Amino acid sequence: MASFAFIVPPLMGHINPTLSLGAALLQRGHRVGWISLDATLADKLPEGGELLHIQYDQDDAAKKDNAEYLDQITKKNVSGIESIKFLYEDVLIPLNRFMYDGIVSTLHRYQPDVIIHDHQLFAGAMAAWQLKIPYATSVTAPAAIKMMEDLPGIHEWEIRQIVSLQQELGIPGDASVATSEALTLVYTSKTFFGDMSLPDHYKFVGPVILNRQSLHPFDWERFRQLGKQPRILVSIGTTFDHSYKKEFFGKVIAALGGEPVSVIVVSNVSLFEAWPDNFIVQEKVPQLELLPYLDAVVCHGGHNTVCETLSHGLPLVVIPIAYDQSHVAGRVIQAESGVRLNYKRFKAEHLKTAVWDVLTNPSYKTAAQRIQHSFAQAGGAATAIALLEKLAIPKHFHH
Repeated sequence: MASFAFIVPPLMGHINPTLSLGAALLQRGHRVGWISLDATLADKLPEGGELLHIQYDQDDAAKKDNAEYLDQITKKNVSGIESIKFLYEDVLIPLNRFMYDGIVSTLHRYQPDVIIHDHQLFAGAMAAWQLKIPYATSVTAPAAIKMMEDLPGIHEWEIRQIVSLQQELGIPGDASVATSEALTLVYTSKTFFGDMSLPDHYKFVGPVILNRQSLHPFDWERFRQLGKQPRILVSIGTTFDHSYKKEFFGKVIAALGGEPVSVIVVSNVSLFEAWPDNFIVQEKVPQLELLPYLDAVVCHGGHNTVCETLSHGLPLVVIPIAYDQSHVAGRVIQAESGVRLNYKRFKAEHLKTAVWDVLTNPSYKTAAQRIQHSFAQAGGAATAIALLEKLAIPKHFHH
């Protein structure tokens, strides 16, 4: 038995794959903990998982109000390249600086054999490097890897931000330790990711979406009464909370209200006084449980939602907004498994046309099934677990 510590930011898209991996590790008799700032994560962990909650003495003014810069992600209306600069300067660097001391003291206490840190929580890699604990990097947004090739200038700028934080935290030299050279797990298939030559420690394991229990209730009774017409899910994820939502869902209503489709919308119901009769609207839905019953998904191009959709062989309409979403949308187009719309310019009729296109043209579904097959071939959680256990071995057999 080995012990593993996941280090995660308080963003569900980054936490979800670790819940699947953690559940599989626990089933194999290992000890598994999650280092996080988010106390509510305890409710989402698989049975036997430990929350290693980072809490600081709240009298320490410098470390007060950790939610401040995380709130910025949902409030800030940024897109394109600007969103990457914002993400580093206003969110990731302060967040990693803030979490570092808590990560180090938690690791001292928990003594894991292997650390798995989210690629955006490079403080986890820095702590592992300082404490000489083997570590793996968990890449929930593979666009970060593609950026080395597609946007080398921005990638170099990101590395400079990271190295500067390393030096501040006492790691000498100019080489980034932010990505493990022992094991970097990428939750997609090489087919969907695209061509790029990478070192051998980059392992494309496909999406890991098993062993996650949903805590979100759903009106299954009404869903079953919707009849035989096609069913689609419309979601722009958890990251966007600004005025854009009202405008976006207004177009969804104009495009799909009264159409012969059933529309499951992920949004707060109070956004509009009334929604069309062919809509089911909930703030949160059990997405993984719903996907087997759907025919297509309309989303913002978040990596998790796109991969979960393609894992079920379903076509997509992608409307990317910011961060890595444009890259993910590009992969959907490259794979011919969906249609892309421009979020600033699309009108209701564009969305209506796109939805009917993916529902009626079988080539999109065929392409989606091709990616589904590539994900299955990549091995998912089983492959990732074998690689993580291998990383834990030296410590256990050299006593």
